Amino acid sequence: MKTNDQIANWAMDLQSLAQAGLRYGHDVFDRERYEEIRRIAGEMMSARTGIPEEKLKTLFLGDEGYQTPKIDTRAAIFKDNRILLVREKKTQEWSLPGGWNDYDQTTAQNCVKEAREEAGRIVEPIKIIAVQDRNHHNKPVIATNITKIFYLCKEISGKFTPNDGTDAFRKASDRPAFLPPQDGAERLAQAEPVPGPEPHFRVGPFRVPGQL
Repeated sequence: MKTNDQIANWAMDLQSLAQAGLRYGHDVFDRERYEEIRRIAGEMMSARTGIPEEKLKTLFLGDEGYQTPKIDTRAAIFKDNRILLVREKKTQEWSLPGGWNDYDQTTAQNCVKEAREEAGRIVEPIKIIAVQDRNHHNKPVIATNITKIFYLCKEISGKFTPNDGTDAFRKASDRPAFLPPQDGAERLAQAEPVPGPEPHFRVGPFRVPGQL
């Protein structure tokens, strides 16, 4: 997805072309040119965003092969017409339990793993309920395209404990609220934080966006 910043768009296009060239090009001189194009794309993005070039080497320039979106899975765990959310420790934002899809996991297996690690829940994925392009549903648009796969999950057992990634839950109440930016356009109304160690949820009505 393109941004409203033409320079950032040019940088992303150059990075993608250079990455593909480094994967499929064989001529040593062509590869040197692709490396230079990639370096220039990184400098352009750094100048536009203020992100240090060293950090961009992993965020923007660290991939190999033909450039494709990264995969992220999320577990939608419903109970008593409420949906389970966790608070991410680094950002202090609320989200469905989930994260990057490990290279050796199916999306369903990864969903189970992330629900256990982030929410302390043992779950069974029932079905995929949404597949979203992150940049179509979230602001700001970022340079790395991410495909987010949402699974409806059945909770089997478990209990939340703070961990390296998350430090709290959220529980339903009667005040309107929305899912955090990283989890797309789902509007799950009627929630406010409550103190204590109990699991925290947000309540419906629920709507799963159909737009990809």
